[in-house]
Amino acid sequence: MKFIIVGKNIEVTPGLRSAVEDKIGKLEKYFNPDTEVHVTLSVEKDRQKIEVTIPVKGSIIRSEQVSSDMYVSIDLVEEIIERQLKRYKSKIVDKHQASDSSFKREFIENDYEDEEEIRIIRSKKFDMKPMFPEDACIQMELLGHDFFVFMNAETDQVNVVYKRKGNTYGLIEPEA
Repeated sequence: MKFIIVGKNIEVTPGLRSAVEDKIGKLEKYFNPDTEVHVTLSVEKDRQKIEVTIPVKGSIIRSEQVSSDMYVSIDLVEEIIERQLKRYKSKIVDKHQASDSSFKREFIENDYEDEEEIRIIRSKKFDMKPMFPEDACIQMELLGHDFFVFMNAETDQVNVVYKRKGNTYGLIEPEA
C-alpha cells in the first residue's frame, strides 16, 4: 500500500506516520501493494481527526474518526474500514473484473458473513408541496429532524436540506 499522509494544523511527525502506516497497514491483506491510501490528519481545538480515503476501481472506501487523541482516532478508523470491507465486499468488488482489481485475490475469494445486514424496517410516503430551501429548513427544525426532503419551488426538483455542525445547513440538489 502506498500512503499519502498530509496534516492540517498538525505536523505529521515520524511517530504519527509510523502509527498510521502500522495500523492502516493491517489492511494490506485486502489490497494489492500499489493501492494508494490517502490519509489526512487534522486538529481543531480538542478534536483530533483522521480521514482515510482508498480509491478502488469504481468505488471509494472512506472513513473519518474524531477523538481527543490522534492515536485513538487512528485505531478506530482502521477497525471501521475493515468492517466496511467485510460487510460490503460483494458490492465493492466486481468479480468479473477481479483480475485488474485493487483487491487481493484472497479477499475476493473469501466469503465473509454479514455482521449486520442492511434492513429497511420502515417506509414512509408523503406529499411534497413546492417550497424554498429556507422554508424546508424551518420545516425540518419544526419536525426535529436532521434532514428534510422537499420539492424545490425554484427548480421543481427533489432536494434535501440537512443540519451541519455550527448551526448551519446544507442543501443537496441533483445535477442538471
